Amino acid sequence: MIDYDKKKIREQITHEQVFDILEEFGGEPQYLNEAILSRTICHNEYGEGSRKLYYYYNTGLFHCYTGCEEPSFDIFELIIKIFAIQQRKELDLNDAVRYIAFKCGIQGAEIDDGMGDPIQDDWKLFNDYERIDSVELKDYHVMLKEYDSVILDRLNYNLKITPWLKEGIIEPVLQHNRIGFYPSGDQITIPHWDKDGRLVGVRGRSLCAEDCERYGKYRPLYINQQYYSHPLGMNLYNLNNSKEIIKGTKRAIIFESEKSCLLFQSYFGFDADITVACCGSAISAYQMQMLLDLGVAEVTVAFDKQFKERNTTESKAWEKKLLKIKEKYADDILISFIWDKDNLLGYKDSPIDCGPEKFQQLFYDRIVL
Repeated sequence: MIDYDKKKIREQITHEQVFDILEEFGGEPQYLNEAILSRTICHNEYGEGSRKLYYYYNTGLFHCYTGCEEPSFDIFELIIKIFAIQQRKELDLNDAVRYIAFKCGIQGAEIDDGMGDPIQDDWKLFNDYERIDSVELKDYHVMLKEYDSVILDRLNYNLKITPWLKEGIIEPVLQHNRIGFYPSGDQITIPHWDKDGRLVGVRGRSLCAEDCERYGKYRPLYINQQYYSHPLGMNLYNLNNSKEIIKGTKRAIIFESEKSCLLFQSYFGFDADITVACCGSAISAYQMQMLLDLGVAEVTVAFDKQFKERNTTESKAWEKKLLKIKEKYADDILISFIWDKDNLLGYKDSPIDCGPEKFQQLFYDRIVL
């Protein structure tokens, strides 16, 4: 079976992952200098409550300044609280630890429980995997806050300073998507539009190694005491560009990051673009519903490679995480996966990072479940 160490998992969770979890469950989080500030979803429904829930970087703990009898708690206790309120489900600590491990792609350790060897086949469920039920697809539409796009005019668009040019993204694609640079934050700037072309957020990709270590590579742009944030799980990056092609082909490819969509456009052109990015390693029910609303028949999950070698504890943990996506949505749509069985990619590479030829081979060999 797989054993998960609560302490080790808590130590491995990044600030960005905490931010994304708060976003997914309606916390509408904001980055502060020493903490992440969120609505008090620890004791309120989705998107409700005052902004008095803090996640402190130095302790890795949450503190609720109103409403909670025990005001300080960790990420696992928060998940238990959220599931009880938002989904009317009772999780114990082990459920919450497994949930966070799967969601954040953190591997556990195999231990001998006397039940024999673990199943070796790449695409089988393991006997010790106890599934936490998925969230049902939402039947409502969320209108995200719109930001004044004039902020984009204040950014630097000298493409020579954008390192993504060296990685294969061409200038017309950067210009079309208004990819810029914010020198004060040492960040590549990435505007996020909703499907109707409204500016709903701007993310910054930090080029500072120290900031990446502390805050994560990506975070909302902060200019003039304003965070240009939005709930990532309530939007799909690039859908404003690709929705008509997706409608026509009834296919969509979901990448983790915005950069992968830009590479696809650079390699194959806007007329072939069927890509979106979920901006993380999880696909929310709302994001999947957006694709279903376009009549999509097949979704190809093209997440970054999160293992060094096959048939290891690391690869098996990643297999289970992907299988969870399949179980969650297979009744509504055909799910296929890009899986690097021929070792074409490096560790943590996106399937498109190594050029168009390798991506085409990976897409052709995708696993349909």
